[in-house]
Amino acid sequence: MEETIYDVLVIGGGPAGYTAALYAARSGLSVVVLEKLAPGGQMSTTGTVDNYPGFHDGVDGFELGDRMKKGAERFGAKSVFNQAVEVDLTGAVKKVKTRTGELLAKTVVLATGAYPRELGLPEEQPLRGRGVAYCATCDGVMYKDKTVVVSGGGNTAVDDALYLSKLCKKVYLVHRRDELRAPRSRQKVLEDNGVEILWNSKITKIHHGERVNGVELTDTKTGDTRLLPCEGVFVAIGRVPDTALVQGQIELDEGGYVVADESTRTSVPGVFAAGDLRAKVLRQIVTAVADGAAAAHFAEEYLMEQGG
Repeated sequence: MEETIYDVLVIGGGPAGYTAALYAARSGLSVVVLEKLAPGGQMSTTGTVDNYPGFHDGVDGFELGDRMKKGAERFGAKSVFNQAVEVDLTGAVKKVKTRTGELLAKTVVLATGAYPRELGLPEEQPLRGRGVAYCATCDGVMYKDKTVVVSGGGNTAVDDALYLSKLCKKVYLVHRRDELRAPRSRQKVLEDNGVEILWNSKITKIHHGERVNGVELTDTKTGDTRLLPCEGVFVAIGRVPDTALVQGQIELDEGGYVVADESTRTSVPGVFAAGDLRAKVLRQIVTAVADGAAAAHFAEEYLMEQGG
């Protein structure tokens, strides 16, 4: 790789990353986006995105990611498909080592996102988008008037179950313990909305043809199993921020998310965090896009303060 020192280096080519690249490049800054897989990040694995403004019939997640990439490249942003293996964010010039070389930049936008924690079942990944989902607000509408199972017992699982109860014919919440991790008061809210809680249970197998048609539940106390017919499985057992690369250099919260306020500024000058890896309340495509725009703005402001 050439020894160019870019104004902005974006690590991660999802909605946050390519929005930051678009805004920064459109402002006349030199920008490179480093993405290890394909444009769109987690969004690219979503069959249909129904909650992104401007697409009244929905849009394929991979297509939307590619459109975002092309939009940034239209203004001169460069894309490099490689994996960051080591970073040095402490100096005036930030250094990012990849598998095949090194990229240098005056500012860095971290946009590596977060990925859902999985059940760990062998049939889980092949059925993603065919009955297995990880975001109720993203994919719930596809299960209208159907029977679904939510796995988890924390606030996210409860929120997902409540959201789905407004759309689905029947919602089961499967929890491996006999008490929710979410506040006890929320149990009554679930029951009032028709959500049936299956205590001391875990999903040990997903039954399917072309799509999910049921789950095998195992009683965590007795070991007994039973089949529960359903058409969708929503996994809500937590998310894992992709921040291992910057651990020890950037302030992280107890969950491993980057500590950054709405300005997206991190604890290191010239380094910004946008999208799902940032500690915040709501993680959606639109909030990632908003973060990307903010990161570009404050990166440009930082460069001006440093003399360009």
